[in-house]
Amino acid sequence: MMQSLRDGAHLRRFFSSVAGSAIVAASFVSVPASAFATEELNALVWCDHTDPALVEPFEKANDVKVNLKVYEGTGAALSILDQSRPGDWDVLVIDGVDVHRAIDLDLLAEMPAGALPTADIFPEVRMEANNTKDGKTYAVTEKFGYNTVSYDKSKVDPKDMQDLSVVFSDKYKGRIALYDYYLPMIGLAGLGLGKKTAELSEADMPALKEKLAEMRSMSKQVSDVVSSQTALATGEVDILVGGGEWITAVLSADKPNLDWTIPEQGAVRWAQSIGVMKDSTKQDLALKFVQYIVSPEGQARLATSSCYWAMPANSKAGEHLTDPQKAALRFNEQAEYLKKTQLYPIPSTELDQQFQDAWTEMLQQ
Repeated sequence: MMQSLRDGAHLRRFFSSVAGSAIVAASFVSVPASAFATEELNALVWCDHTDPALVEPFEKANDVKVNLKVYEGTGAALSILDQSRPGDWDVLVIDGVDVHRAIDLDLLAEMPAGALPTADIFPEVRMEANNTKDGKTYAVTEKFGYNTVSYDKSKVDPKDMQDLSVVFSDKYKGRIALYDYYLPMIGLAGLGLGKKTAELSEADMPALKEKLAEMRSMSKQVSDVVSSQTALATGEVDILVGGGEWITAVLSADKPNLDWTIPEQGAVRWAQSIGVMKDSTKQDLALKFVQYIVSPEGQARLATSSCYWAMPANSKAGEHLTDPQKAALRFNEQAEYLKKTQLYPIPSTELDQQFQDAWTEMLQQ
């Protein structure tokens, strides 16, 4: 169903570290701030926004306490908002593909385009079609990443990881984990067939099913983020298909043998956006928070949050990242990676059900 497609999008990046798991488990996070702060701001966010290293500088600079509630999936956010009073929430972080869903529900306020660093956002992730409507800006991309190939470079030939056909060859049979989320994985299967994710159709289903069966036959396990990351980190598997920087970058200091890449066939790309709630009674302060998050300094802190790492949308964030951090994120290779990657498939309700059925069939093999 289309709702499950949208609500499941969070799975590709949440729980990418033990710290992230602990943070998400908490329903409400109040980041420490001065007990005498004159203002409070309430935000519905993903777990990467709860890192004190990200929020405290804004709090101190603006004499404000930021109250953060972590949610999983757009459906959960909409449920929280439906049960809240107008004005309870000031800021919303949301999957980039779901911004229009929030706009159509009249949840987001228009933001002055000139107040945002649009020119500094990587062009490929500005997502004007998603973040704007009728020439008005309602959200801005803040972070993005990839579902691609993560691996242990001490156990596999990194050159092999540049070709999906080699990854799924007998050479690595039984040494592969598949990320258990159908949408990006079907996108990767489509790329392996030479298809564009935006053009996948019912006519491609037989070939997609065959490719999924091939992937399953070569893999050792199909598992969630935590299990997949653990299997890769402990050496139970050597390759994670569907992983990416959000799996390995946060572990780079302790596990330098773990790496990730974009194969020649490409990968799928996700993005998250941030906006101001229309019913917020603190519009100016909420916009100020958004501006901080997408500033070069805020972006560098968000990119390397303790919950999960991923690419900052602001290209100037690199000025505030260390060389090891940029290396882990492949910051200097983004121009090439962005050209090689495509957005998640966004199928019709009928095609989405066929995707889910094909994935379920694969899991049963």
